[in-house]
Amino acid sequence: MKLPFLSLCIFALGIFSLKAQDTYQVPAEPIKALIETTPTPRINIDSKGKNMLVMQTSSYPSIAELAEPELKIAGLRLNPRNNGQSRIGYIKNLIIKDIQTGQERTITGLPNNPLMNGVSWSPDETKISFCVFEETKILLYVADLKTAQARKISDMPLNASLVGNPTGWVSDSKHILFLAVAENRGEVPNANAVPAGAIIQENLGKKSPSRTYQDLLKSPTDEKIFEYYAQSNLYKINIETNQTQKLTEKGLIQGFSTSPDGKYILLQQKHRPYSYLLPFGFFPTKIDILDLQNGNVVKELIDLPLIDNVPTGFDATRQGQRNHTWRNDAPATLFWVEAQDEGNPKKEVPIRDKAFLLNAPFNGQAEEFFATKLRFQGAIWGNNNHAIFSEGWWGTRKEITTHINPSTKKTTVLFDRNSEDTYTAPGSPETSRNQYGRFVLDIKNNKVLMTGEGASAEGDRPFLDEFDLITKKTTRFWRSEGAFYEAIETVLDRDKQIVITSRESVNENANYYIRNIKTKKLQPLTAFPHPYPQMKAVKKELLKYKRADGVELTATLYLPPNYKKENGALPTLMEAYPAEFKSKATAGQVSGSPHRFTYINWGSPVFWALQGYAVMENTAIPIVGEDKKEPNDTYIEQLVAGAKAGIDEGVRLGVVDANRVGVMGHSYGAFMTANLLTHSNLFKAGIARSGAYNRTLTPFGFQAEERTYWQAPETYNKMAPFNYADKIKTPILLIHGEADNNQGTFPMQSERYYNAIKGHGGIARYVVLPYESHGYRAKESILHMLWEMDRWLEKYVKNAGK
Repeated sequence: MKLPFLSLCIFALGIFSLKAQDTYQVPAEPIKALIETTPTPRINIDSKGKNMLVMQTSSYPSIAELAEPELKIAGLRLNPRNNGQSRIGYIKNLIIKDIQTGQERTITGLPNNPLMNGVSWSPDETKISFCVFEETKILLYVADLKTAQARKISDMPLNASLVGNPTGWVSDSKHILFLAVAENRGEVPNANAVPAGAIIQENLGKKSPSRTYQDLLKSPTDEKIFEYYAQSNLYKINIETNQTQKLTEKGLIQGFSTSPDGKYILLQQKHRPYSYLLPFGFFPTKIDILDLQNGNVVKELIDLPLIDNVPTGFDATRQGQRNHTWRNDAPATLFWVEAQDEGNPKKEVPIRDKAFLLNAPFNGQAEEFFATKLRFQGAIWGNNNHAIFSEGWWGTRKEITTHINPSTKKTTVLFDRNSEDTYTAPGSPETSRNQYGRFVLDIKNNKVLMTGEGASAEGDRPFLDEFDLITKKTTRFWRSEGAFYEAIETVLDRDKQIVITSRESVNENANYYIRNIKTKKLQPLTAFPHPYPQMKAVKKELLKYKRADGVELTATLYLPPNYKKENGALPTLMEAYPAEFKSKATAGQVSGSPHRFTYINWGSPVFWALQGYAVMENTAIPIVGEDKKEPNDTYIEQLVAGAKAGIDEGVRLGVVDANRVGVMGHSYGAFMTANLLTHSNLFKAGIARSGAYNRTLTPFGFQAEERTYWQAPETYNKMAPFNYADKIKTPILLIHGEADNNQGTFPMQSERYYNAIKGHGGIARYVVLPYESHGYRAKESILHMLWEMDRWLEKYVKNAGK
């Protein structure tokens, strides 16, 4: 008998549970209240420790704000109305606080309800500059810290398309350089223009591997639109007289910086030919040195080609020059690095990189300054007698820090260590401003101050050390103690050992203090209120346990308010994000601190401690590959073993009900979640947000995997949960941002995975959040996401078996 057409439609809907777009939902009040909390202000302290900026940031935007026009082009996401980057956070209010007197003054002279970003101290730290974002333009403001008065410096609309902050101070603290929207740019090119022909890409035998990217150029019309929004002119303005001078013709200016003496500009511009497979950062780059007084080109340094032939691997780099910067301790000396192995980590050479210097007026030969056996990672300049260089190699996790005397070029290795070994991390040297207003090593009698997290078996214990660059002797001045996590923010007086710290505990949110290390006196600077009083009764504990193979693991356990063990085991939510290691010893090191305050963001699992769950956050899931073994070759086995060990520890403590455990993860954590549900019976349900599940769609590497699909097809296929969609029977909630542009995690990943599970009769729900990217921003989206998660956990975990 034939069924009527309407009956067939109803039958199909019944099987597949098809859903149209639903209205935004709101989770239970305890969860909703945490999202609606006012963000704790951010602070920024000047290098002298005289003034503190207190910046009140905006909370989650509305979905209406997120739905405003957005241009996705050349790997960028732009606001076409004001020529800024979209999806950025804003500062709503600026307060200047005198650190010695405690006096606070709100900066005035701002427009009503300002949206600000790009705050920057002048080199002499008497003023700050910042950008004010209006609906159709971005404007430059400067505030005098003595008067707490701000004023608009120019009516010229800034162009922040290619840079985060389109402004930069000159060393005299009287001039600012800024990028303005290209003059006379006309009308926007027609995006719907009739094509003149086919769009063709061609490769003539050159190896050009690349990872997957989103929002790329697709046509000649796209190229014109990209140039329309991205081109700018560079200007110089005197902030006292407002006299403005154009320094360059329009171009795709990606970066600019002035020499310490304020005489030259290092200018980096992108240009054609563009790529349809790579974002704008890979486009050809012309690097010039300009005269800051008139904008004339002093030196055409180099024109670098499209970066489309970098070998695979994390130790690979581009051929030719890179890392162009000014030497901070010299008037006008340019620094850069060049690979000596053609950027290919598989090529065996004694020297990987060489560093070069070129002094003003830049008409001589570049001087070879330093050579590295590993890949160059960074340099901190001090003076003519001191500089610190770092180099490293991902493949072996080796890291070398070297002291160099710039005058004699004599070198001394300071640290030669495993970068994974956080317990031996020496910290980073403190810096201070020099006569040019540039940050350099703060050196006294050949000694520098070192600050660091102080990782240890008892958790992070931040420290302040004095380190002798000549003898390599370390003297400890201070270490965080007791049930507090306290970290150095800035050093006020080196000799008297007076510092500003940020101090917090499990029940006390972070506030700032002046600490006298010698007298142990602690003076409060801020009194930010507890953002979530309702969380005070939640219990927090650092768990330590072992995997079956002996690898030591940790997790942070949260228990509901007023919970007692006699109440019995609880439904449990486990959250994790796997990490790769080259040794079991470093994989087992404790990460984080049990004494830190828990700040709850939109992606946190801690919400469910208020809903009656035990929550295991940051559950350690190390994937280890020792010696020449690759971690991912045994990914599944180690993944399941790590999750099982966490559950077993919770059961041993009597707080985890092994029959009611759910697992969640975001991005690579979502990938983990899908694999755990596929290859184990440990969980009753899973929540996977913004993940990648089909590894043939990321064939040139993913996460810490350096090999390509063709080099390790068995590993790629075994790790991909998409390949086992017919095996997964545990309920899985898939959530994805509609506009996800993260490498490899395009929305198609969740869409195809859901379709595969559905096609094999699995239990799955697929939620798409409109306008959201890899991380979610709109308040409505976040509240709805939490509602979905709460319902899923209630149905399949808390009430499992009922």
